[in-house]
Amino acid sequence: MSTAQPTAPQPPAIIARTARSLRDFLKQESSGGIVLMAAAAIAIVWANSPLAPAYFSALETEVAVTVGGTGVQKSALLWINDALMALFFLLVGLEVKREVLTGQLSSWQQSSLPIFAALGGMAAPALVFVAINLGSPGNLQGWAIPAATDIAFALGILALLGSRVPVALKALLLAVAVIDDIGAIAIIALFYTPGVDISMLGSAAVVLVLLAGFGYMRVGSSIPYAILGVALWYFVLKSGVHATLAGVALAMCIPMVDRRGEAKLEHWEHELHPWVAFLVVPIFALANAGVSFEGMEPAALLAPLPLGIALGLLVGKQIGIFGLAWLAVKSGIARLPDGVGWLQVWGLSLIAGIGFTMSLFIGNLAFASPEQINAVKLGVLSGSVIAAIAGVLILLRARRA
Repeated sequence: MSTAQPTAPQPPAIIARTARSLRDFLKQESSGGIVLMAAAAIAIVWANSPLAPAYFSALETEVAVTVGGTGVQKSALLWINDALMALFFLLVGLEVKREVLTGQLSSWQQSSLPIFAALGGMAAPALVFVAINLGSPGNLQGWAIPAATDIAFALGILALLGSRVPVALKALLLAVAVIDDIGAIAIIALFYTPGVDISMLGSAAVVLVLLAGFGYMRVGSSIPYAILGVALWYFVLKSGVHATLAGVALAMCIPMVDRRGEAKLEHWEHELHPWVAFLVVPIFALANAGVSFEGMEPAALLAPLPLGIALGLLVGKQIGIFGLAWLAVKSGIARLPDGVGWLQVWGLSLIAGIGFTMSLFIGNLAFASPEQINAVKLGVLSGSVIAAIAGVLILLRARRA
């Protein structure tokens, strides 16, 4: 007696599932972006209220997790940035893998425009930042801060515009942001890893090989991935490489389809996304967006560090994304999506200037001084808010055109 072996989903089923996943992702990411905005607003109000001491004291509270005498002790803020954000990076890794294998980045025809736009959107803001901070060498390590785009915040803004924005433009923004995330991950790994403990990095490599083996065998149970994922995070943390990169490495090991023919990566993404969108990222925003304006003069925004970040996000993103997209289309390398015009691409380049989550994250890696971190927050918040408002106005104008 024989039993039929499960088969992997056929191409039409994969296409339908991918389209459904994209719709679900855009819907949840947009809603999460709105929650993110609320969390950021609460943080700013809290940090400038009579309860501000409680806010900053809570973030500095030491929390220790030990098992058998071995463990990790960090402030609450660092637990959020190093541990909770590893889940954010895990989701980013899953999204990148899906987009590369079956989504917007699976072919040159689909990916050429967002690739050029994203490369410009990373390079131009960094150049703007460096140009403004050439006279302040102590600030130059923050060059990558304005290169980032906050996809949740950006899609949340587009969600508020509803049907005034075509789905094709949202998909283009998603693809640009995914490539931007790949660039941010590489930047963190290459430029924000001060020192490495070889023994711990070797232990992490062993765990990663085991995870890759499970992925190669398309193991269906999530338990071994989860257990080894925690071990990988611990060894990467202790190695000196930023611990959140463990989330990306774990994501690369999750198979698209397991041995039973079930969509394993899609399942992980579906289960993880609500937690990241509605808990992890809002908590990060609540912990990192609180900048105190006490004693701060309006002229503080004109200091090189915040000004470089703000103009990198506001001006650099426009130059980079719109400029390289225009060159790619005019040279015949890429083409605009159906239903998307140049005015909408301009609006998208401004919306992509909302750096927030990843910009604040890189800022925390680049600087240790509270004064510099406050300046980073000021630059990120001001640049992101102005870019968001300007982007909305351009997209509304494009709708009427």
